[in-house]
Amino acid sequence: MATATATARNGRLSGGVKEFVFEWEGRDKNGKIVRGEMRSGGEAAVSASLRRQGILVTKCKKRRVSGGRAVKQKDIAVFTRQLATMMKAGVPLLQAFDIVARGATNPKLTRLLNDIRSDVETGTSLSAAFRKHPLHFDALYCNLVEAGEAGGILEALLDRLALYQEKTMALKQKIKSALIYPVAVMVVAFIVLTVIMLFVIPAFKDVFKSFGADLPAPTLMVIAMSEFFVSYWWLIFGVLGGGIYFFLQAWKRSEKMQMAMDRLLLRIPVFGDLINKSVIARWTRTLSTMFAAGVPLVEALDSVGGASGNAVYAEATEKIQKDVSTGSALTTSMQSAGVFPTMVLQMTSIGEESGSLDHMLGKAAEFYEDEVDEMVKGLSSLMEPFIIVILGVLIGGIVVSMYLPIFKLGAVV
Repeated sequence: MATATATARNGRLSGGVKEFVFEWEGRDKNGKIVRGEMRSGGEAAVSASLRRQGILVTKCKKRRVSGGRAVKQKDIAVFTRQLATMMKAGVPLLQAFDIVARGATNPKLTRLLNDIRSDVETGTSLSAAFRKHPLHFDALYCNLVEAGEAGGILEALLDRLALYQEKTMALKQKIKSALIYPVAVMVVAFIVLTVIMLFVIPAFKDVFKSFGADLPAPTLMVIAMSEFFVSYWWLIFGVLGGGIYFFLQAWKRSEKMQMAMDRLLLRIPVFGDLINKSVIARWTRTLSTMFAAGVPLVEALDSVGGASGNAVYAEATEKIQKDVSTGSALTTSMQSAGVFPTMVLQMTSIGEESGSLDHMLGKAAEFYEDEVDEMVKGLSSLMEPFIIVILGVLIGGIVVSMYLPIFKLGAVV
């Protein structure tokens, strides 16, 4: 039983009409049963469109498209791998889009893929169709697809692009896993301190009033802090929440702030080395992928800086691009940037001399990805003593301060 899928452009129709998905079934010119989906504003439009394709509709059922979650990088990575696998297996491009779209569990991803398919079906190149959705397909992605279309090696480029995305996502996940533990402990410590300040210390304060004796200085200091916290907790939380919000907004929107924070992140003990190695791994992996795809070096460097995820390396990449465009060797330009370690420079130099730059950059990326993996494995055990000491000083100091009067009273008795 043959299967076909017809699609129409996504989004709302003119006049603010809501979009619906129609599941249809019918017979083609040869009498074979075909079925599929079409997005339209009504059953009449579905039937008319299918008649123009020579399909006689026998069933047409409407189902509302739910909003769904946002399309994430992981969704795009999975789509790229599926598309590459099917094209390598000889599945035609439009049919491959149909299969992936039908298998997607996120309605927004389904609409995105059907939109791209509609563009390709009307004669638009695949790279041009991707460029219409810059939130999901960045310049690097579109440039690689364009290079694959121009060279007639789209299947190979999609496979390389899928591998690149998988490596990049795995690297980011390792960094996140390294940060989860200390951040979680800090959040728990803050909650515990808040409960102590708001409820525990005021109860001790009422008990101490019945003593009728002078309290030790540490106890008085902790009680004063608690009284301030109880009186102005709304101000503390407001200033803290507002400060974090405006700080993150400034970091996101201000180039100077991004540069300052990215420089600071690279200098943080332990974590700075981890971030630096992950940035170098992304930088070398991106340039290796672009260069292997046949993208000219100067054009490839356009995407490399942004893909590194660090403003310091993005600025350095701009300088490297200017130097390379004037005839300088890549190794010389990278060395003058002053941010790359000796090993990367040596491997780049060997790659330039031997004509295997993409291979040597790929090896450098693998080395630093392994380094990041090893650092993440040892980071938890390295951070535990520091976290225990910090929590011990904070929580233990408060507990001892509140029990000092009881100890003194016991000594007197």
